[in-house]
Amino acid sequence: MIFLKLFFEFFKTGLFSVGGGYATMPFLYQISNDYNWYSLQELADILAISVITPGPVGVNMATFAGFKTSGILGAIVATLALVLPSYFIVIMVSKLIKKFEKNFYVESILYGLKPTGCGLLLAVAVNFFKNNVKDLYALLFFIFLFILSFKFKKNPLFYFLIGGIFGLAVNFFGLIIK
Repeated sequence: MIFLKLFFEFFKTGLFSVGGGYATMPFLYQISNDYNWYSLQELADILAISVITPGPVGVNMATFAGFKTSGILGAIVATLALVLPSYFIVIMVSKLIKKFEKNFYVESILYGLKPTGCGLLLAVAVNFFKNNVKDLYALLFFIFLFILSFKFKKNPLFYFLIGGIFGLAVNFFGLIIK
């Protein structure tokens, strides 16, 4: 039964997460709330691991979340369920793209979906911020990296490397307040 639920939730995620891998975050957040298959802290860890491992972030996140839920078989089910809708949609769109690329209704729907996706990502970002930025050092580091990422368009791995070094330094010097 868990594999059926896992398949359904990740199929739904793959079907409605328009905008790429990070668009899966609101769905993964909701899955965490609904099923308690993983905690919000584990979701933050899943995101961090997914960003630094090769492959699409959304697929990596589904794989890790599925593994956390039900081991290797869970990882396979979640990954296939997430990718399956895209597979079918790409096949359909590739056959219809020329016919509808300047269609008023298609453009209108996309016009509404883009800010919707941004709003959902912002909501998840705010929750992640509240759950993971808990002291002055983390807040100052967040502000520093936020400004740095806008000024210098570096690969996200660069910022994750800086974040890892920062975490080691803070922990090494005993600056973490728990």
